[in-house]
Amino acid sequence: MAAVQAVQVFGKKKNATAVARAVQGKGLIKVNGKPLKLFAPEVLRAKLYEPILLLGLDKYANVDIRIKVSGGGHVSQVYAVRQVIAKAIVSYFAKYVDEHSKNTLKSALIQFDRSLLVADPRRCEPKKFGGKGARARFQKSYR
Repeated sequence: MAAVQAVQVFGKKKNATAVARAVQGKGLIKVNGKPLKLFAPEVLRAKLYEPILLLGLDKYANVDIRIKVSGGGHVSQVYAVRQVIAKAIVSYFAKYVDEHSKNTLKSALIQFDRSLLVADPRRCEPKKFGGKGARARFQKSYR
């Protein structure tokens, strides 16, 4: 029995985390068990297809990507999923195809949008005492 060609990657945005497993297959991309075209609000669906349309469907033709996403809101989940799709194809090409095609894919993705491969480090600032939020303070009275 031959070992399965597979890579596992993750993408994050705020509190949303998407984990993808890319295996050799016939071009399926599923998010939480549903096809990509049924995931997310319709307005944000174009964002999901960006890495696929940018690199071309031929790159994804022999790779199945199954994604599990949790946490965060709708928009954060969409950004986490698009990041994980891009990272999955790059790492699959790096491991099982060749270095030159990996570098070509990587440069095309970074030139379009850096957040496709690099996570956004911004996080929610924690609330402090003496106020309603992280920076807002309660009103002060002098008399």
